[in-house]
Amino acid sequence: MTSTDGTREDRTTCAVVGGGPAGLVLGLLLARAGVRVTVLEKHADFLRDFRGDTVHPTTLAMLDDLGLGERFAALPHSRVRRVQVPTDAGEAVLADFGRLPLRHPYIATVPQWDLLTLLADAAAQEPTFDLRVRHEVTGVVREGDRVTGVEYRSPDGPGRLLADLVVACDGRWSVVRRAVGLPARRFRVGFDVWWVRVPTSRRVGESLLPRLARGRAVVAIPREGYLQLAYLGPKGTDAALRARGLEAFRAEVAALVPEVADDVGRIASLDDVKHLDVRMDRLRRWHAPGVLCIGDAAHAMSPVGGVGINLAVQDAVATARLLAAPLRRGTLHGPRGDRALARVRRRRALPTAVVQAVQRVVHARVLGPALAGRLAGPPRPLVAVVRRVPALTALPAAVVGVGPRPERVPRWARRPS
Repeated sequence: MTSTDGTREDRTTCAVVGGGPAGLVLGLLLARAGVRVTVLEKHADFLRDFRGDTVHPTTLAMLDDLGLGERFAALPHSRVRRVQVPTDAGEAVLADFGRLPLRHPYIATVPQWDLLTLLADAAAQEPTFDLRVRHEVTGVVREGDRVTGVEYRSPDGPGRLLADLVVACDGRWSVVRRAVGLPARRFRVGFDVWWVRVPTSRRVGESLLPRLARGRAVVAIPREGYLQLAYLGPKGTDAALRARGLEAFRAEVAALVPEVADDVGRIASLDDVKHLDVRMDRLRRWHAPGVLCIGDAAHAMSPVGGVGINLAVQDAVATARLLAAPLRRGTLHGPRGDRALARVRRRRALPTAVVQAVQRVVHARVLGPALAGRLAGPPRPLVAVVRRVPALTALPAAVVGVGPRPERVPRWARRPS
């Protein structure tokens, strides 16, 4: 269909902006509820370096419930069962996922494009699902104060997709969030992250490896054939890091992660070191008439704990459970619809606030002092406590691996494996 101004125009029930984990999980669940759902993804495929490719225990359980557990297990992946740090008295375990009574007591690390492809293939089997790649959303369509769709660019030219509901799953730089202008609470973060992978043939085990030194820190994530490194430094120092040069960076990585000291030469260029400007915020209100933000579009998380993906997926599950019926009935207009959208925030605001509070404590008590040169290793009182009472390592594992208020897949969306 073409509008009066010559722009291509069509309609769906729910337009989901962004084909990441939250967008595809939401699209799959709504399609299984019989809702017409269209996911708009600006890239042509999922083959990009997402870097933080963790799949947490609750997300693994969700895949089981969706009937996708066996297909996920067949993907090449590694498993993180512990978080441990070196001390003068040897390695100390800070978090042990094996102590949790879960179907999957570990974090799986898998290239995110494999996870997204798995979700997209499953959703494509539903007759009411439509994934449109190379469709970049550029703004929203309004009728009065209500959002009634999105504008996009595609290989076929500009277009409009009209919808009863637009859900923004397009990340912390969300086009939809900016267009709607929802108010946010922002938190100061004093560090940035540089991601780099170090290929290695060495056995690096099944532990997450955070390493602290005065003025810098690294978190090493074991992967198949390489370590994915998150190098942390003071915010605003990207130019200084690059001015020091490649050899200096290699030397710092080797000092922090001696397990790969012989492999750091395989970091070919500082172009392979990707800078992430870390932001942390959360919207005070997640919705406006006709539009809802979830995942990073609603709450940008710190990389501490790698929990952003898990929280976004939990948001998507809650959104589908709360909104599938109103979308099928067409009752999301007016005050009744606003109340339905507000339920999503009420359900998910507390988990978001709790996790961000934990992250801010880690920033203030560990990362801040380390990057300021006041701390050269893990806090000794913490190490002493977990060594004295190892069962306490289940608590941080639960915060990271499960989180507060985990969501369950609705019965109508479940399938046998």
